[in-house]
Amino acid sequence: MSESVFADRIVQNLLDTDFYKLTMMQAVLHNYPNVEVEWEFRCRNSEDLRPYLNEIRHQIDRLAELSMTPDQLGFLERITFMTPDFIRFLGLFRFNMRYVHTGIENGELFIRLRGPWLHVILFEVPMLAIVSEVRNRSRYAGTVLSQAREQLYRKFDWLQANAGADELSELQVADFGTRRRFSYRVQEEVVNVLKHDFPGRFVGTSNVNLSRELDMKPLGTMAHEWIMAHQQLGPRLIDSQSAALDCWVREYRGLLGIALTDCITTDAFLKDFDLYFAKLFDGLRHDSGDPVVWAEKCIAHYHKLGIDPMSKTLVFSDSLTLPRALEIFRALRGRINVSFGIGTNLTCDIPGVEPMSIVLKMTACNGSPVAKISDEPGKTHCSDPNFAAYLRHVFQVPEHSSKE
Repeated sequence: MSESVFADRIVQNLLDTDFYKLTMMQAVLHNYPNVEVEWEFRCRNSEDLRPYLNEIRHQIDRLAELSMTPDQLGFLERITFMTPDFIRFLGLFRFNMRYVHTGIENGELFIRLRGPWLHVILFEVPMLAIVSEVRNRSRYAGTVLSQAREQLYRKFDWLQANAGADELSELQVADFGTRRRFSYRVQEEVVNVLKHDFPGRFVGTSNVNLSRELDMKPLGTMAHEWIMAHQQLGPRLIDSQSAALDCWVREYRGLLGIALTDCITTDAFLKDFDLYFAKLFDGLRHDSGDPVVWAEKCIAHYHKLGIDPMSKTLVFSDSLTLPRALEIFRALRGRINVSFGIGTNLTCDIPGVEPMSIVLKMTACNGSPVAKISDEPGKTHCSDPNFAAYLRHVFQVPEHSSKE
């Protein structure tokens, strides 16, 4: 393999995305094919991305060239819950640039999506990967693949020095690093090394293309957008989380059973996560707030419902490193099953490189605002303060609950 970290094409094909985009897309096709949504890009650390606008536009335009090959569709056909009609739809799918709006506004780069949920859902991950890699090509042009590889082996050395053999046999780690990767080639190298040399249990990657190339099961279930959209799709706002979970259960019949808890804070989620859902879902995913405090809440909730926590799994995916994963693992070992999805710290950890803090989030559904009120204040996302306040009121979420 070439030592260059950059390939000509940033996004390799339509499978070069996170698996949960495809699982949600199938559910959208079957349940909400005509729903309209809006999305907005945000750079959390206010980095000046204006110099990269033209190249970002060029790479986004190249997405329109992509289509599924018979081999790629064949890979999806072997996944039992991917339905024939959805696979046929993907065979016809093309990125449509009429739904994309980019430019400079108030001295900042903006990227907005507006169109049918079914047709814009796949833009998010490739667009973030494009912004990240375009910027990295400019700022870190001299980077070589061996730097990423050596950094990863240093982490393995640390883990072997600090974890016992019995711990390593149980420590489950996955790659969740597509959206903010340094480049596709770095992610490819990292996943390849993890598959062959990780001292713990490497359970796979969320990247569907790499799963196919390296003969692994792609990982992922749902993202915040699924629950956020239901804020404008259900009959009542107070029932939106229940409606989102119920629709998911009907779509996947007990498969893909990891639910995301922090769309309107975990406390509000657990009020809706009753015995019915707790039995049907295999576990929960953490994405904001203190992970051990969150896990204690989940364990207590399962106990309250009379469910053995050891029959469930908690997936951690918030800004993780291997030391942090080991710390969480030790705090919870023997009390509930745990797994760790590590993103940026695997696919964009190269000496001297500052990773990006970027998101592309749904802001409206069917013309009305949606919100994410996270378990930590910095991750709260809503373009309409009035709607966010109303959502807090309906779900009885105090203004500063996430800081307490």
